[in-house]
Amino acid sequence: MTTDTISKEQAINGWINGFIGVLLFSGSMPATKLAVMEMNPVFATIARAVIAGILALSVLLLYKEKRPEKTQIFSLILVAIGCVIGFPLLSSLALQHLSSAHSIVFLGMLPLSTAVFGVLRGGERPHPVFWFFSVVGSLLVMGYAFSQGISASPVGDLLMLLAVILCGLGYAEGAKLSKTLGGWQVISWALVLSLPVMLPLFFIYFPNNPGTISFKGWFGLGYISLFSMFIGFIFWYKGLAQGGISSVGQLQLLQPFFGLALAAYFLHEQVSAGMVGVTVGVIVCVAGTKKFAK
Repeated sequence: MTTDTISKEQAINGWINGFIGVLLFSGSMPATKLAVMEMNPVFATIARAVIAGILALSVLLLYKEKRPEKTQIFSLILVAIGCVIGFPLLSSLALQHLSSAHSIVFLGMLPLSTAVFGVLRGGERPHPVFWFFSVVGSLLVMGYAFSQGISASPVGDLLMLLAVILCGLGYAEGAKLSKTLGGWQVISWALVLSLPVMLPLFFIYFPNNPGTISFKGWFGLGYISLFSMFIGFIFWYKGLAQGGISSVGQLQLLQPFFGLALAAYFLHEQVSAGMVGVTVGVIVCVAGTKKFAK
């Protein structure tokens, strides 16, 4: 779909849906922090996948979506490893060591990670400037992480870095697969494929004393299960389909700012000038990689 074939109404609807998707995703790290403060991060990862998976299966059955082809299964497994298991688990573990505001600095690398894997998986040959912005963005984030010293956790930083790498792989693979399978169908089938593994683990890791978990903890789990893992993808992919990937996709650059604002408002976490500065720098680098990716 090109800008010439997109009507003004489609473009507006695309930006609205894309903006809603970004807003929903922006609450992921603060909500995950609420959940893992009171429950096992492994259980939080499993529970969000199970809840979203059951919802996804219901929607697929309701709309009588066709099953993915055998040639698409491997790509769906990569999406599940990156978006359903890898990023949720590693980020949940990281948030036991970091504030959500600190983790959002790493989240600013997610569009960059997705772009890099898009190049690797798609076989494109980007302009050399692409790699310049890619390296500078990575150095900015890692430099900030190391500069925190004792006040931050090297373990938490490493977990967040790995989480962003896996999620970038899952996003890139999902974007490629969505051309043949459909946008929201990709995350839905990835969730459904994860259910046979996640459902038994849900009962194994279920808390012994669930009554000790406060409303805030359950709210955090509910948010990341419904909005971060499923509903957000519906708005996001719908917006991309209506307004165009290259256009609406730029809205993702706003996610770190929204995330920092939510962390400061709801969790009362301190957002330092360094966090904001690094986030701005990363966004500039991400914009550069997008411009020179092809």
